[in-house]
Amino acid sequence: MQIRWRLVASMAVLATGIAAGAQGQHVHGGSSSAPTSTGSGITITMDELHRAGGVPPGWRFSWPGGDAAKGREVFAKLECYQCHEVKGETFPAVAPDPSRRGPALSGMGDHHPAEYFAESIVNPNAVIVAGPGHTGPDGRSIMPDYRDSLTLAETIDLVAYLRTLTGGDEQGAHHAMEPMAREQTAGRYRVRLAYQAPGGADGHRHDGGHQHGPASPAASGHLMVFVVDVTTGEPLPYLPVSATLRSEGGAPRVVRLAPMLGGTGFHYGADVTVPATTKTITVAIGKPTVPLMPSAAAGLGAGAQVRFDWSQ
Repeated sequence: MQIRWRLVASMAVLATGIAAGAQGQHVHGGSSSAPTSTGSGITITMDELHRAGGVPPGWRFSWPGGDAAKGREVFAKLECYQCHEVKGETFPAVAPDPSRRGPALSGMGDHHPAEYFAESIVNPNAVIVAGPGHTGPDGRSIMPDYRDSLTLAETIDLVAYLRTLTGGDEQGAHHAMEPMAREQTAGRYRVRLAYQAPGGADGHRHDGGHQHGPASPAASGHLMVFVVDVTTGEPLPYLPVSATLRSEGGAPRVVRLAPMLGGTGFHYGADVTVPATTKTITVAIGKPTVPLMPSAAAGLGAGAQVRFDWSQ
């Protein structure tokens, strides 16, 4: 029998460890230097942490990686296949039950970040997706709440497994409703690449919110690049941004991206269809087109280049 609140207790232990680590970084006498970003995270003194309001500038919670193979075992133990279909898997067959059938998970790993999956597992009513397969007669999510029956390690591994479910049934994974996205960090640049395929299940374009109306067969997709300063957490305007699309056996195609505002916020975008044969997309960020103060010149003055594997 699972012990209640094991997940909550584990999170408390994790939080204690993080706090202890932060205290270990405290420099007596204080420091006026800015926080630094390393390959494993942000380094900051306790004094700087307090002055910044309790969290480092630009900080956000990042879900840790896990063991996908163990996560599959957790998926089977919870019998998640009773409600969610995963094409290509060998879970036991179940009799269809519309009252408890949730969305297919094939291909879902490309459409949501790890933090979203984690929240759906431990707090499924934080985001309620309206419609059959998501919402019950009471208007709440039909997804069970697993916070009392999973350890933190099991939750991390389960999320890792869900993140491997890529490239499956596009219709089942609501490909037309959610943009495919990937994210990397290069120096002080956090670069998120997102793509909305042509059309949409609701008959509208999903291109950042700047165009609506019935989708035509010839409608293009929309490529979006979000660029954020990892130190401040702020979007970075005034950058020349381009994307190079490479397909196996084909010539590279360079797409110039323009600054845009839409329902998804500020981004650099272009109406373009990314072919299914695309293997990589390389985002090139040039030197800012506005003067830089000395405090920003070192980290932002040279631009960056980030390569995304689009075949996975």
